[in-house]
Amino acid sequence: MEWINSLLFEQSPIQTVIILSVICAVGLAFGKLRVMGVSLGIAFVFFIGIFAGHLGLTVNPAMLDYAQSFGLILFVYVLGLSVGPGFFGSLAHEGGAMNLWCLAVILLGTGMALALCPVTGISLPDMAGILCGATTNTPALGAAQQTLSQMNLSHEGAALGCAVTYPLGAVGVILAIALMRKLFVKDSDLAVRRQHPEKETYIARFNAVNPAINGKTIAEIVQMTHFNYIVSRMWRKGEVIVPKSSSVIMLGDRLMVVTTRDEADSLELLFGERIKDENWNREEVDWNAIDSKVESRVIVLTRPLLNGKLLGDLQLRKLYKVNVSRITRGDVKLLATPDLRLQYGDRLHVVGDHEAVNHVEAFLGNAVQSLNEPNLAAIFIGIILGLALGAIPLRFPGMSVPVKLGIAGGPIIVGILVGAFGPRFHLITYTTRSASLMLRKLGLSLYLACLGLESGAHFFETVVRPEGLMWVGVGFLLTIVPVLIVGLTALKMKKYDYGTICGILCGSMANPMALAYANDTIKGDTSSVSYATVYPLGMFLRVIIVQMMLMFLL
Repeated sequence: MEWINSLLFEQSPIQTVIILSVICAVGLAFGKLRVMGVSLGIAFVFFIGIFAGHLGLTVNPAMLDYAQSFGLILFVYVLGLSVGPGFFGSLAHEGGAMNLWCLAVILLGTGMALALCPVTGISLPDMAGILCGATTNTPALGAAQQTLSQMNLSHEGAALGCAVTYPLGAVGVILAIALMRKLFVKDSDLAVRRQHPEKETYIARFNAVNPAINGKTIAEIVQMTHFNYIVSRMWRKGEVIVPKSSSVIMLGDRLMVVTTRDEADSLELLFGERIKDENWNREEVDWNAIDSKVESRVIVLTRPLLNGKLLGDLQLRKLYKVNVSRITRGDVKLLATPDLRLQYGDRLHVVGDHEAVNHVEAFLGNAVQSLNEPNLAAIFIGIILGLALGAIPLRFPGMSVPVKLGIAGGPIIVGILVGAFGPRFHLITYTTRSASLMLRKLGLSLYLACLGLESGAHFFETVVRPEGLMWVGVGFLLTIVPVLIVGLTALKMKKYDYGTICGILCGSMANPMALAYANDTIKGDTSSVSYATVYPLGMFLRVIIVQMMLMFLL
């Protein structure tokens, strides 16, 4: 049995892998259990880690620190990479409002912490540590410790307060959003509300009866208005035509037009009559059954040289006599305008003659199997850049301690930037949804297992200290009360769906464990998108605010 003892108790790289693997496996298994309809999912790994640490299981500290850091870095970078393509669109439309909700959570929690100092008798340095633990923000704790050191004050109380309140801070957000769902969330709140459905592609058919467009080419008609639309098919006297920019519109022509929902009604004024008894926006439309002479095919862009190219630069209509009616990127359908920048993995809806479509398919690639091969080089390059960004010290007037984005803030920002702008530099950032989810869960499982194992060693003995239980209670209030107040207020205003609200709350509390719970229990990726939208600013503000608390109030 000595070999078993050596595997479990003699510190080595193999022992570290075995201990963390056991914690992750047991935690993920228990995470599937439901109590009163609620399961903790991947968050249960954290509690198994605490229990293992309490039992005395230890691993090499350097190995533990490496695994914990790498897990967090991998999780936040891949998360940023996955939400990057739609991030700036969300930021431009709703990002400001989302960050205001995030700011409300931060200010409410900070105000409560300051108000509880005289009530509970907890000193401000200790309360700063409790606040950092309650909001699971270790970069803020590091900044607080540096500030206290420069003021020649002890920071042991801050570190102890963070250690005691961190576990309940991590799970408190989960309990809050689970309580919200159980008591206050209706079925209508669970439905994903697209913030700008009028911008999605919309297909309609028109009769050309407006004398003003009779005899004009499509290019001339486009110049007459500021609308964005694609004429993908045209019927004239029973014959179907794949139109080009030089095609002439005659009265009585029937036009299949791809546009946006908010411009469909305006195009009725342009063309003259809209055929409203047909629904061309159903998922199950068989486009090839409309006319046997014209083929509609979805072609996947897998030719690396075309990654980042503008659709108009390819001149597909001129060279191949086909129309690209729309482009599907992830779950979003985009209008195929000439200024749209293509990305590896885009699905182009091509309309044209059978042979012409075959030629375009050969040009674009359509090697679907290649999509199953993730581009790991982009991931590692992004991680390097993210860590470099996180290490840059940022100095602000009046603050003696520089602020750093750290190993969480830097990688998620770079991930967002690479996901959004990588194709402009011909960097292939495409990752299948399953591969992205696996990398995220792998990273988060490692992070939670290490965090629990590290916290469990001294957690229970710290709690039984005279001030321990009070600190735990205060920290729990600082976690759950701001989340519930802001969450219920946002829910009552009916502006966001429940998933988006959960992402805002998780991001404002810098809590990847709660985000994983939200993703496991809510359909869609709205939680991840809103989390990434508010996380960088939220984490940044918490680091600054805790330093301001100590410098101006001590």
